[in-house]
Amino acid sequence: MAMKILSVFFFALLLLASPLLQVARCQSEAEADVGEAVEGGDLGIVGDDVQDFGDSNFGPAPGIETVCVFPKNSAKLVLAGEETELLVGMENVGESPVNVIAIRSSVHFSFDHRMLVQNLTVQTFNNATVPPSVQATFPYIFVVSKYLQPGTFDLVGTIFYEIDQQPFQSTFYNGTIEVAEAGGFLSVESVFLVTLGIALLVLFGLWLHGQFQRITKKTKRAPKVEVGTRATDASMDEWLQGTAYTQSGSKSKKKK
Repeated sequence: MAMKILSVFFFALLLLASPLLQVARCQSEAEADVGEAVEGGDLGIVGDDVQDFGDSNFGPAPGIETVCVFPKNSAKLVLAGEETELLVGMENVGESPVNVIAIRSSVHFSFDHRMLVQNLTVQTFNNATVPPSVQATFPYIFVVSKYLQPGTFDLVGTIFYEIDQQPFQSTFYNGTIEVAEAGGFLSVESVFLVTLGIALLVLFGLWLHGQFQRITKKTKRAPKVEVGTRATDASMDEWLQGTAYTQSGSKSKKKK
């Protein structure tokens, strides 16, 4: 299992290092003296006709490994309405040659993968054969609709092939992509969001200014209250009139 993972990892690095590489020989040390490299022309050319595969589901063939690389686009950023290129790598570790037929992909909602957003380009190949113990690289170019709302979507890419006239398919990519609006940094949506943010900041500033003025006016209008000893004594005398305290006080004054 570890050797298999290392083999796939090495294959991905090979695709990143050589995007123009069409076919590379996968050899062990015992096969090094008899290895043959397949010419790039044998990979096939893109067909003009578009084949409809419908909802076919053939399943992957044993001994076939696939990998996908976005060359010079590690962020997987897709501009709506513009071409996006990716490289599909196939490794044939089986005993029979593989006849590659076509590559197709589709876009789905991330929150519900069952909801299809768009079926993308079906790219067919002619005379694309991958012999046993050989790795091949197939370029695939697709275009997302220019009307697609920017955001995160799921991309599902499938490669169709035949082995001994039996149809198979393998999913080489099933992950997220980031769709952005083409035509520059500032878009209609970004301008709207920036304008809305500025308006909210202005309203918040006006509200703070109004609250500050309101507090300042209350402070200026508050009357000053002076408390003196005479006013306190007078109020105390009125409150204590007729009580035992005032009677005892009058008696003491008479005695004097």
